[in-house]
Amino acid sequence: MVVALTCFVVAFCSSVITADIAGVAEEFNVSEEAALVSISVFVIGFGVGPMAFAPLSEIYGRQIIYASTLLLAVVFIIPCAVAKNYATLIVCRTIDGIAFSAPMTLVGGTLADLWRNEERGVPMAAFSAAPFIGPAIGPLVGGFLSDATNWRFLYWIQLILAFIVWVLISFTVPETYAPTILARRAKKMRKETGDATHVTEQDIDMRPIGERLGIFLIRPFQLLFRELIVFLISIYMSVLYGLLYMFFVAFPIIYQKRKGYSASSTGLMFIPLAVGVLCSAACSPWVNKHYLKMVAKHNGHPPAEARLIPMMLSCWFIPIGLFIFAWTSYPHLHWAGPALGGFPVGFGFIFLYNSANNYLVDSYQHQAASALAAKTCIRSFWGAGVVLFTEQMYDRLGDQWASSLLGFIGLACCGIPFLFWVYGARIRARSKYAYSSDDEETSGSDIEKAKP
Repeated sequence: MVVALTCFVVAFCSSVITADIAGVAEEFNVSEEAALVSISVFVIGFGVGPMAFAPLSEIYGRQIIYASTLLLAVVFIIPCAVAKNYATLIVCRTIDGIAFSAPMTLVGGTLADLWRNEERGVPMAAFSAAPFIGPAIGPLVGGFLSDATNWRFLYWIQLILAFIVWVLISFTVPETYAPTILARRAKKMRKETGDATHVTEQDIDMRPIGERLGIFLIRPFQLLFRELIVFLISIYMSVLYGLLYMFFVAFPIIYQKRKGYSASSTGLMFIPLAVGVLCSAACSPWVNKHYLKMVAKHNGHPPAEARLIPMMLSCWFIPIGLFIFAWTSYPHLHWAGPALGGFPVGFGFIFLYNSANNYLVDSYQHQAASALAAKTCIRSFWGAGVVLFTEQMYDRLGDQWASSLLGFIGLACCGIPFLFWVYGARIRARSKYAYSSDDEETSGSDIEKAKP
């Protein structure tokens, strides 16, 4: 739960500053589009960092990466809060994004370390909820803080929360990566007994660290561009991630610019989105119970495609919510329409994200951190771009058609889980990276045949 809390704080830090972008623009005498870059560079950092931190965690272990990167993030929040110029804010915000990306990436590997496939559903739901609840709560808290103080206090609250989770994760979370634990035990035994034969695979790997790191750094890119499962799941999650960050810009457009609401009142409009996320997360025990039944039916070896069932059922909530948001956003209509459109979006987010993460982890068990790093990279670059062009898109297409365009994109992506339901096992069978048990069923469609 400490790791999930850390992911929540990281996600909160990414969005809380959206509450007072105008304040940043005014103080540094830049446009609001330029001020939005402080969000984009943070999200880009989410994409860059995992490419290094995921493989580093497979060399040095998870815990040291968690602790060191969070400490770096805590340190560089301070210059953001006291920045005297725009360049300082952007540079330090970029470093924070890179440093904060580690928990978001490593948690998938941590879950794979601690729980078996059939036990991973509920913990993965907690992890999946955190990155979406955090951004939904960020504008809500930030709106009230910015109305009462100024944009700088939005960074001080980040510092307080980040320091708390750094202390928790540094002093309460042990190492979970098995090769690192074994290497430490072997080192201790060599020291105590003087017997040099106590070694692990890591110890007998004589390749230079630079060569090993180079291989690990390339792996996420190999998975992203050579593995169809990783690529298409990453595209789908990128669309969802972009929609989330689009809301951070779209809500102020709809409520502050069109309806004249304050930042704090606009923040309240994110509540249905957060409630949708919480309701979805609350359903995870039932989803996991269904998965455990499938584990029993398939003698403990269900195909990874069994994880796609919630995805296939919930993918429709995203376009439904977007179309509600789009066509109730006229200035003369009641404020509740667009806000309530956030509920099905939030509800669908967690089922989709949870299923996608479980599917990647089950499909690439020993490469879980690298597979999630590849997904995080592409989704982060897309999310960063969405922040920059959302306002222009709404100005040119109009509020209704801009949101509808994204709804149609979400609708098109609904075919992805069905594609892998039918062909996923065959794709994995041809992969040199994917995990495949000899005992598992040959395809997701065989699950239907196995049902009584």
